[in-house]
Amino acid sequence: MESAGSTKRCCESVRDVFTSAKFLIYLGHALSTWGDRMWNFAVAVFLVELYGNSLLLTAVYGLVVAGSVLLLGAIIGDWVDKNPRLKVAQTSLVVQNSAVILCGILLMLVFQFKEQLTELYSGWLLTTCYIMVISTANIANLASTATSITIQRDWIVVVAGEDRNNLADMNATVRIIDQLTNILAPMLVGQIMAFSSHLIGCGFISGWNLFSMCLEYCLLWKVYQKTPALAIKGGQKEVDQEMKQLNSQKDMESGGAPAEASQLMSESAVVKADTEKSAGCCHQMTEPLRTFRDGWVAYYNQNIFFAGMALAFLYMTVLGFDCITTGYAYTQGLSPSILSLLMGASAISGIFGTVAFTWVRRKCGLIRTGFLSGVAQLSCLMLCVFSVFAPGSPFDLTVSPFKDILRHLFGESAILPEGPTPSVASVVDVTNSSMLLFEEAPQVESYLSVSLLFAGVVAARVGLWSFDLSVTQLIQENVIESERGVINGVQNSMNYLLDLLHFIMVILAPNPEAFGLLVIISVSFVAMGHVMYFRFAYKSLGSRLFLCWAPEQKEVPSNPSLPTTV
Repeated sequence: MESAGSTKRCCESVRDVFTSAKFLIYLGHALSTWGDRMWNFAVAVFLVELYGNSLLLTAVYGLVVAGSVLLLGAIIGDWVDKNPRLKVAQTSLVVQNSAVILCGILLMLVFQFKEQLTELYSGWLLTTCYIMVISTANIANLASTATSITIQRDWIVVVAGEDRNNLADMNATVRIIDQLTNILAPMLVGQIMAFSSHLIGCGFISGWNLFSMCLEYCLLWKVYQKTPALAIKGGQKEVDQEMKQLNSQKDMESGGAPAEASQLMSESAVVKADTEKSAGCCHQMTEPLRTFRDGWVAYYNQNIFFAGMALAFLYMTVLGFDCITTGYAYTQGLSPSILSLLMGASAISGIFGTVAFTWVRRKCGLIRTGFLSGVAQLSCLMLCVFSVFAPGSPFDLTVSPFKDILRHLFGESAILPEGPTPSVASVVDVTNSSMLLFEEAPQVESYLSVSLLFAGVVAARVGLWSFDLSVTQLIQENVIESERGVINGVQNSMNYLLDLLHFIMVILAPNPEAFGLLVIISVSFVAMGHVMYFRFAYKSLGSRLFLCWAPEQKEVPSNPSLPTTV
């Protein structure tokens, strides 16, 4: 009997875990991230294929996405703040997945009837299809931004409650899910397209998003039911309290002068209606501009402003596993198989950083964790600086950085190369996920330089992800609930702005001989970011910042719904 009872309790415990709000959020996030990673990888490949193995459409798509989030980040965040949580989550989910499904259908039609579309209206119909594909994909990305702000920056905070350790664990788990899906999802869709066709790949992604949308919709509803606090937002609490006060005041005065109270309320409503009417159309038309301005002003006035800026400055770097570093590595003789192993090592390093964050935060506190993570990242990136001057480095500032650009614009006869010509057959594009077209890998004298470079990049991921989680949780804890959406929207805009600047920097100096200069500039920006964070941390803790194992008795003023000490 005891054995049967313990088995029953064990089954109930397991069932409670798999039906808890935390697990449902993890499952929903895994489904959402899986679809995002598949789409982000595939759309760049599709655009390259559509335009005859040219990176033009991919570059245009990257610029449109970055510019849209930069301009609309604050407006999206403001919309998240001003509407009920469930409505925001469901609306952004439906819009995002519907846009991906529609874009997938458009791509299938273009792939199937490309020759016919090229002949109609001198090719303008095909160009219109390209514009529709990029516009729809951009809408999906904006909706994904709203979903990310809603779930990762708001719902998780509410589900975690007042337990900061619980919040840190949830943030770390979500980041581990991101790392795993970033590896596995592109591998799956890549294999599907490799062994079938782009048409089937589009159909698979569209079908997946339809299935995922329905399941995620149900999961959101379940999480909302299991967490009553999600029904109340910070901005709505004040309104509810004011209404309660008015109602109680009305009840108290009902015995004395109910008619007078009713008359006052009627007069107040009339005055309010006249005021709103007098504002006119001009006021409504300028509302997005005011929202944009107010969002950036609110972001600047936050006590975690320098911490947020520090995170944004880390995006101004070429030291990541995107098309830029991959292309440079190929010019240095690394094979695609070695690059794939390095990408896997980078993801594993990021997971270690995520796990380290939870442990160090418990021992040292949140603010010190960010400081220690920054020191660790910068120390590892010094290997990248050493690689610039190590044997085998192509670093040579006497080679014109505009050599490759002139050759692509005016042909080989327009320029006489002074040194060895890189074998990358295409200009680096301005998106994180793109398709590089390579010729035969070149031979190099020494692999010491590129080895030091990637050793630093892989090792620095531990500190990078730990620092990212530290700043993310600082924003979650110290931004008031009614401004959580707009502040995170502006933070996304800042991240995209610095990311866009780093691609512009690469466009200005695309040759491998100038890559060492880009490495030094990147490490400088990372260092400036951590200097900003040090200013924030020292202002918050003073000299106690260097007492790594002491509890943080004093922190920045935090969210009233969370305790003030760690």
